Amino acid sequence: MLLAGLAWWSARTDEPTVREQRTIEQAAPVVDAAVGQLVAALDGAAWAMTPSHTERGCRVTPVSTGAEVTRGIDVLVVEGGERDLLSRVADALPRRWRAGVRDAAEGPLLRADAGEFVLVEGESTSPGRIRFAVLTGCRPTDSASGDLLPGNPPEPALRAALQALGRPVPEHVDRIWTSCPGGAKAWTERVAAGPEPASLSALAPLAAAGTVVVDTPEVYAHRSGSDLIVADATGDQLHVMLSSGCAE
Repeated sequence: MLLAGLAWWSARTDEPTVREQRTIEQAAPVVDAAVGQLVAALDGAAWAMTPSHTERGCRVTPVSTGAEVTRGIDVLVVEGGERDLLSRVADALPRRWRAGVRDAAEGPLLRADAGEFVLVEGESTSPGRIRFAVLTGCRPTDSASGDLLPGNPPEPALRAALQALGRPVPEHVDRIWTSCPGGAKAWTERVAAGPEPASLSALAPLAAAGTVVVDTPEVYAHRSGSDLIVADATGDQLHVMLSSGCAE
């Protein structure tokens, strides 16, 4: 009885062992699906996906190393609306993820379990800014699936935004993509458009037939049809992003 009781307790409280973990390659579909669920939950918000980040050299066991992969989504909201956005996303995620938002010392924090030891987090990184992260944790290393489609000509809406801001239009951009819950593809194209100051009001005429989502001196976002344009002039570089989400 004692042995059976210890086995039951261990199965429910011990950290996953190496045999129980999946490799980075095996985790890739779970990570991709989790990013897609987040994009679908963010419908109507000003979001943009970030490229996946792989950090190698973590310890899977005392004698073997592995890798950790993180995929992210940046979201802009009106200052003061961070917790409401996190709560709305938590409510929209699958029930089996057990998503919830709690108040931590640094601010509101969303946590959810996407399955297969894949963790989803969302937190406010500064007033008006939220970062969602999908994390694999340290896993055995193999060839992971990529989330970049390189060498795409910029979409017309991205080209128009760069031209309105007086910035060069690159011949090709990388497209970050993920799979939506319904099977379609969501994607983001990002351009670092130079360090010079920018007046984001130049984008206002492009939003005449759409909906302005965020409008401040440093960040601007508008939606027109399936196109979501986000311009971020904080930091040392202007970033202009075009995203297409999961909404039908």
